[in-house]
This record gives sequence, C-alpha cells and structure tokens, in this order.
Amino acid sequence: MSRAIDIPAADGTIDAHIVTPANADGPLPAVVLFTDIGGLRPCYHEKAQRIADNGYAVLMPNVYYRDAAGEIVPEGKSFRDPDVRPTLVEYAGHLTPEAQSRDFTALLDCLDREAEFANGKVGVVGYCMTSAFALRMAAEHPERVAAAAGFHSANLAKADDAESPVNVVDAIQARVYFGHADKDELLPPEQIARMDEALAAAGVHFATELYKGAAHGFTAKDAPSYDAAADDLHHKRLAMLLEETL
Repeated sequence: MSRAIDIPAADGTIDAHIVTPANADGPLPAVVLFTDIGGLRPCYHEKAQRIADNGYAVLMPNVYYRDAAGEIVPEGKSFRDPDVRPTLVEYAGHLTPEAQSRDFTALLDCLDREAEFANGKVGVVGYCMTSAFALRMAAEHPERVAAAAGFHSANLAKADDAESPVNVVDAIQARVYFGHADKDELLPPEQIARMDEALAAAGVHFATELYKGAAHGFTAKDAPSYDAAADDLHHKRLAMLLEETL
C-alpha cells in the first residue's frame, strides 16, 4: 500500500511516498528510506513495500526534489547509462550536508504530522551515497533516531574529507548496522576500518558485515550487480535491526 505526499521543506516541496502493509489499521513505527543515486524507481518502491510488510510505515522521499520530481531515470534506461549518469551526479552534488540537514527536519515533521506514523523513535536506512545520509540524520537527531543502516555504502570515511560522516558519529545514540559490498571501490577496506574505529571510539552500538562476493549495488534489482542472496540477507539484517530497536 502506497500513497504519494508532498512535504513542505525549506528548499521547496519534497515529493515522497508513504508505504504501509496492506492490513495496516493504525499508526506504525516509522522508517525513512533514502534511495541510492538512481533515485525513485520501481525496485525501490518494491524495497519499501518489503520493509513495510514487516510492520512499519516507510517514508521514501525523492532526494532530488530540488531539481526534478518523480522518477529521474527514464523508463528503459539505467543510472549507469552515460547519458543519464551525469545528470544524477549533478543533482547529487546539490545534496550538501547543510541541504541534507534541512531535509531531515522536514521529514521528521512529516512523521509527526501524518497518521500512518506512530509517535516515538524512528529508523533510517540508506544505500550507496545515502548511507551517509542515514548516519548524519542519526547524529543530528539522536533523540529520534533509534536505528541507522547502510548497504553497499559509498565514501563513508574518506581521508581528509571535512564533510565525511565519520566526523559526526560521536553524536549517534542509535544502533548502527552496515552491510558492505565485497571489494567495493567506493568503500575500500581502509574506509571501512576508519569508520569502524570511529564508531567504536564513540561507544556506538554497531555491527559491520562484509557480504562476500557481492558487488556494489547488490540490493538494486535493476543493476547488473544485483545479487538475490545478498539482497535477501540485507532484508533479514535490516528486519532484525528494526525489530530490536523499534
């Protein structure tokens, strides 16, 4: 079950979707789902529904609302196509930490306002570049975010990057889980180690798992790197995290 919603935000209007189980008869714990670089598209609607069917109300925003509404990647195209990727990279470049912060406030206001969402703690999950969004949201709103997860994450802990989310994890009170792609050029072992070290030093309750043999983008059904077994494991781990925290 899904309905579209427009969310007022400081930088415009966020077009988003609220996804619930078919049998929902009252407010449910909230989960914010940030898409990967490809934005809103069928495989992420399917992903949001699968998460919701475990007993949650999922809010899935269009992270690119400043530039375009709805699905950004044309039907029949892939975010890997050379005539599509430059547009996505341009749009993604507008998602600075400051812009993300303004969006987090708008999304939490939406959770407080809409009937599908229960009061209280929330979970947040990101994929690829938006794993950093999940971490940053948990750090900026520790009183609200109880669980933060990231899968086939990208650039979480680049050395000498002042805007890296590794620099804000000491504020996190949430449980954190990472499911990393094996031999991922966008998150090499030294970045994984740097993030793990920062989380441990901050006293964050976290778990890191390397999905052996899975490539970057392993949860995206429209990607050539899709891995059904790794995708199923990601859903299992995410369900466990949400059940134990929400």
